[in-house]
Amino acid sequence: RQEKRHTQEHHTTTMAAAMDTAPDEAPVEDGQFVTLVSSDGHEFIISRKCALVSNTIKNMLSGPGQFLENERNEIAFREIPSRILERVCIYFYYKDRYTNSSTEIPEFTIPPEHALELLMAANFLDT
Repeated sequence: RQEKRHTQEHHTTTMAAAMDTAPDEAPVEDGQFVTLVSSDGHEFIISRKCALVSNTIKNMLSGPGQFLENERNEIAFREIPSRILERVCIYFYYKDRYTNSSTEIPEFTIPPEHALELLMAANFLDT
């Protein structure tokens, strides 16, 4: 349990770094965050706004009450391991931060050993 908390704190810090903001900078409102769960059980709590970069997630969270995920604000990905889902979450923040940005957009690096799995996840998530 303590290891999982440490992992979540690490991911929260990683996501905050991707956003260029502190993780506890603004008050939290209900439904502002969504939990993405990897195939190996790691939970990634990210901004709902950033998660909506994915059309698949958008459909699951915005559907007319069809999906249980919409009620719980939690989506389990049975085919995406944590090492890949972490990079996907970082990309969601990157995409949100730099879409329509007038500043220079830094390169989003992808480790070569994760390229194929990231491509498959991006295809499934429709990002």
